[in-house]
Amino acid sequence: MGLKEEQKPLLVNQGTKNSQTYSSTNYSDNIAPTDQCVLTLDPVKQGGGAGGGGGPPKKPPSNGVRAKFPEENITYTWSGINVFASGQDQRHTKIWGGIKSLFCKKNPSARSHQRKHILKNVTGIAYPGELLAIMGSSGAGKTTLLNTLTFRNNGNIVSGQRAVNGIPINSTTLSSLSAYVQQDDLFIGTLTVREHLVFQALVRMDPQIPYSQRMIRVEEVIKELTLSKCQHTVIGTPGRIKGISGGEMKRLSFASEVLTNPPVMFCDEPTSGLDSFMAQNVVTVLKSMALKGKTIICTIHQPSSEVYAMFDKILLMAEGRVAFLGSPDDAFNFFKGLGASCPSNYNPADYYIQLLAIVPTQEEACRDHVDMVCDSFERSEQGIKLTAVTELSGDLQAKAMLSSWGETWQGGVANRSPYKASWWAQFEAVLWRSWLSIKKEPVLIKVRLLQTLMVAIMIGLIYFDQNLDQDGVMNINGALFICITNMTFQNVFAVISVFCSELPVFMREHFNGMYRTDVYFLCKTMAEVPIFLAIPCIFTCVMYYMVGLNPKFSHFLAAGAIITLVSNVATSFGYFISCASSNVSVALSIGPPVIIPFLLFGGFFLNVGSVPSYFKWLSYLSWFKYGNEALLINQWADIDTIACTRANTTCPKNGHIVLETYNFSENDYLMDYVSLILLMIVFRLLGFFSLLYRTLRK
Repeated sequence: MGLKEEQKPLLVNQGTKNSQTYSSTNYSDNIAPTDQCVLTLDPVKQGGGAGGGGGPPKKPPSNGVRAKFPEENITYTWSGINVFASGQDQRHTKIWGGIKSLFCKKNPSARSHQRKHILKNVTGIAYPGELLAIMGSSGAGKTTLLNTLTFRNNGNIVSGQRAVNGIPINSTTLSSLSAYVQQDDLFIGTLTVREHLVFQALVRMDPQIPYSQRMIRVEEVIKELTLSKCQHTVIGTPGRIKGISGGEMKRLSFASEVLTNPPVMFCDEPTSGLDSFMAQNVVTVLKSMALKGKTIICTIHQPSSEVYAMFDKILLMAEGRVAFLGSPDDAFNFFKGLGASCPSNYNPADYYIQLLAIVPTQEEACRDHVDMVCDSFERSEQGIKLTAVTELSGDLQAKAMLSSWGETWQGGVANRSPYKASWWAQFEAVLWRSWLSIKKEPVLIKVRLLQTLMVAIMIGLIYFDQNLDQDGVMNINGALFICITNMTFQNVFAVISVFCSELPVFMREHFNGMYRTDVYFLCKTMAEVPIFLAIPCIFTCVMYYMVGLNPKFSHFLAAGAIITLVSNVATSFGYFISCASSNVSVALSIGPPVIIPFLLFGGFFLNVGSVPSYFKWLSYLSWFKYGNEALLINQWADIDTIACTRANTTCPKNGHIVLETYNFSENDYLMDYVSLILLMIVFRLLGFFSLLYRTLRK
């Protein structure tokens, strides 16, 4: 694949770290679980073990020396995280806020009261070599916290500090250091499991790792995640292409991230949809990665006792606050000190989640108890130490505040690219995948070819062997315009779903630092070039001499070139509509109505000289006009005699009169080619910028 081979692959981890383990049988208290909202909690200050564990992160030098992010042994800290969600429409809020700011002073406190407070002063730390599990009941803020830690704010207002080894970090740098296993499984359904992992290896692994070592890593991951049996099976698309099972798809999603061996990994409920055995298998893989010195942070929903026993640290969330952060043994001691000890015959995860849940009809009492637990942890030794180790020094705090406004600073936040692969490596890999996805759908290609042949034969039979008389002039002109119309609608509808159907996959992969927007757009369009060159050529070859058009071979080639250009302009317009639309339904709804005005200005239904002055600008964007003019000039420019077989009828004497009837000028022939090429470029650029706008808006 054109990848440079190096002598030393960087796949092998250097450092390992031992993590403390515990036995779930240590929970020996026999207090039975009762209604968690009537428990009497004693908010005493806790002693116990250190909630942070593993020692504080090293403070970076503050002498102006540029800090460099390590590739291993990363300690990730966050402090004072507050997340607000506005209940108003974000677009209206921005517009109204802009108008209001011109006339009124800003009042930040009043503005905050209008938003729902999702996360409230959340502080935490994740050490290398440890598996941290974020747990809590529904609505506790688990997913919001994970999204905030990964800078996926989804329009929320976020404040607070996030740092790696004590150095403030931005989203770009974190993307280059971490991987994120999301809850939803999104894949290109026409690829096989192995092809998907090979693609991931090409664009996500360190560029200094040789191709052979990448393939070895693919083999290892396939075996680790027990994907050997389905490695040559297509992934599939629900409702369209039958593929691998739901459990295999979840494991493949996990394998895609494990493949790169990242120093930091975030997982959003990685065990969702899996049976207990496979869930334990997935967490075992996470645990083994943590033992190799990785920093693993995951949210998890109702883990079994066996899975819970694998966690090095747990972070209990309740009502957007931290109820506890520390080892499972420390959690047992903490809640025991509050008079809410976990029974020995009870799953600790279920017990803590139920203890901190909000029970319907008892909301106020439950919230009071949750606040009591959170306040107790905040005042405990674990909570105080946690606050101490996550605080940044004064100069780093100021620089973190600046970076939160989108600025980078020279001493701390490294402005490194989130992409592992070079531009050319991305191009090779994405083009290979795009071509594979097209080649894997032969039925679609056959349908397109069959459609082209059928329409070409139908037009050839309807307009078969036209004579150069007054009737033949009208019929030939109609046949040529039908060719343009057919090529337009056939190609627009062939590509109108290309980008919007893959938009969720593209957005996820792009923000995971796999490839650039320009690479994706260029490869998707280039992969389909052979098809959109072959189809108009086949169409022209079938219908041209059947209709009886200008028999000179040079005119045949010119007609083929014009129809090919029209076909590719229509394809470019279809790409633009696809990129500008949020989903396939929207694209199919707005596509045809937008094409109709261009069709009317094509010179067949409305004479070019009759176009109203206020619509002249729109006619200049009509590829129907340039294509129709070029085809008619190519057909009639050197026709000197047209037979007039009937009297008392309007009959053009030669081809020049035919062109004058349509107000077409032979001098514009070359400009028609240039205009079609320019329109093709402009529509593709508009499509690219529409796609780019989506990524920038996110």
